[in-house]
Amino acid sequence: MEAGKARGWALIEAGRRYATEPGFAARLLAPAVGRLVDRIDAGLATGTLRATLPDGSRRTLGGRAKGFEAEVTLHDWRGLLRVATGGSVGLYQAWAAGEWSSPDPATFFALFVANAGTLGDTARAKGPWRWMARWLHRLNRNTKAQAERNIHAHYDLGNDFYAAWLDPTMSYSSALDYRAGTDLAAGQHRKWDRLAERLGTPERMLEIGCGWGALAGHFAQGGAEVDAISLSDEQLAWARAHHPGPRFLKQDYRDTAGQYDALVSVEMVEALGREYWPAFMDCVARNLRPGGRAAIQFIAMRDDLFDAYARSADFIQAYVFPGGMLIRTSEFRALAEARGLAWREEEHFGLDYAETLKEWLARFDAACDEGRLPREFDRRFRDLWRFYLMYCEGGFRGGGVTVAQVTLVKEDA
Repeated sequence: MEAGKARGWALIEAGRRYATEPGFAARLLAPAVGRLVDRIDAGLATGTLRATLPDGSRRTLGGRAKGFEAEVTLHDWRGLLRVATGGSVGLYQAWAAGEWSSPDPATFFALFVANAGTLGDTARAKGPWRWMARWLHRLNRNTKAQAERNIHAHYDLGNDFYAAWLDPTMSYSSALDYRAGTDLAAGQHRKWDRLAERLGTPERMLEIGCGWGALAGHFAQGGAEVDAISLSDEQLAWARAHHPGPRFLKQDYRDTAGQYDALVSVEMVEALGREYWPAFMDCVARNLRPGGRAAIQFIAMRDDLFDAYARSADFIQAYVFPGGMLIRTSEFRALAEARGLAWREEEHFGLDYAETLKEWLARFDAACDEGRLPREFDRRFRDLWRFYLMYCEGGFRGGGVTVAQVTLVKEDA
């Protein structure tokens, strides 16, 4: 860590490059603010937004059909201008600047995600803001050198940080058949069991993106010989200390060359970037024996929203996961099948992820309140992380984003 800098500062500083500070160009849009509110009203095909505007007036937007019920207070017109020009990046920056607030931001996000198709580009980055965001995101593309830097920026925030609010398994991915307030670790074990069902009883297996090692340890306890790879030094140190069975390796997936009965990867592919999806599928095909099986858990953007999403960089890509991109399921499947990997038993559980995120937020807030979060993380970072968890919850709850498991079977040559 650079001397004098709070932990997590790199994510804050990286996101600032995507600045949406309303300057001269944005001020030219000020006369159109009323029309922007009208466009939001027209675009809410389901659900209702009750808005309090900076002049004290109140408006009810939408209300045409049942859906999410949300409230928002716009404290400064500049907040709306940031959203109109910078999309979700502007939405976060306006929130951080105190230009809008909501008693339930996750539901507010869910309302907009549920209506993304009818809202169109109303709340997406536009013009020079979109071009700049796309260019900056391109700088984070996951070459072998940049991939390690990207992983370091997020996962090497510190094991003590993640341990303060994840469940005891240190699982940083969706639980299965889970509802907030219940036993989160049990939901993670259900996910592991489902992955194991997909793979059968392999003798030798590979995990790509092993996190803190609990899943690899689970398979090793079941008798498998497990190789598990990651680029995160912090995660590998934890995994080696807590799960002695697997062989944990610091290795890029593009450098793997083994022959395994089975392969598992949980929410790693979202870190690749679209141009590296073919390389990942090459890795799966290369490392599986004929008849071998892979169980992949992935996060996907709704297919009809993907093109608009891919044209720019959103809040997550700007501030949280540099170089990342959610999966387009149809495209991902086509890449698998072109390599002789049969796509089977696709199973979605997006609402389980919404509940997992809600639980993570509750645990994160408790860690902050009880002083268990490492003190080097300042208020700006804590607020960023809270926004990230609520934003993701809204995406899954609103249906624009889903999480799925799929089994890939390598066809006999």
